[in-house]
Amino acid sequence: MARQSGLGRGLGALIPTTERLQESDSQLRELPIGQIEPNTYQPRAFFDEESLAGLAASIEAVGVLQPILVREVAPQKFELVAGERRWRAAQRAGLETIPAIVRPAEGVVSLEQALVENLHREDLSVLEEAAGYQQLVDEFGQSHDEIARRMGKSRSAIANTIRLLQLSDSIQRLIADGRISAGHGRALLGSADLAFRETLAKAVVAQNLTVREVEERVRRHEDPSSEVTTRTRTVRPAALLELEEQLSSLLDTRVQISTGAKRGRLTVEFANLEDLERIYRVIIEGREDLD
Repeated sequence: MARQSGLGRGLGALIPTTERLQESDSQLRELPIGQIEPNTYQPRAFFDEESLAGLAASIEAVGVLQPILVREVAPQKFELVAGERRWRAAQRAGLETIPAIVRPAEGVVSLEQALVENLHREDLSVLEEAAGYQQLVDEFGQSHDEIARRMGKSRSAIANTIRLLQLSDSIQRLIADGRISAGHGRALLGSADLAFRETLAKAVVAQNLTVREVEERVRRHEDPSSEVTTRTRTVRPAALLELEEQLSSLLDTRVQISTGAKRGRLTVEFANLEDLERIYRVIIEGREDLD
């Protein structure tokens, strides 16, 4: 099955065909490479050198087969909207001009299209995605719901990714270097103790801990009495375990259900007040869907 782009549509929806160009404000032109500058809101911070070298060799042999997308920001000055890899590779191949579609685009659209281009071609790292989403929130006032609709993802997936930016720089570097996973990072966010997060992150690297092991250590740290509960815990019904998993997935956080002779307890974990508000809105929106 062909993979859909982040916006649930291919680049064909963003880059018009020749027929559609005639019906829009877009123009297909051959632009001097030196008149083009990178996108101000380009979320990608890293371009694989080997991949660029291969693309440059292909462009040198057959030229640029797909035009880049730019917007005019001043006379004879253009900003990339999509196609930075092709633009960089064309420079390496020694091209003086490059085919480009010039179209009007606002800042939000530029960022959206840059994200789509990268998600369609080469996946951004999880932290690059998080930074891009956070830009939409901070600089353009977009809500998590709006970003989710534009990217064709769930609201919880967007919020879950952005939450990684709450980690310290040192832990983010471990994720960027591939020494721990984004799943480990999310598990670490279960503790509000910053020093404990740092210590546990180092333990993940040194001891090759799984995400589940990190979650368990976080739980024991936040609630020391739970260690006794773990040792004496009885086997719970499969239906209860399934419900617990479904609630955890819905709320995008750890949910625990315990039952007693007369009453039960539902425990929903949150990292901070912002995360608590996120969980509240998920619950309220879910209730509204049922009305």
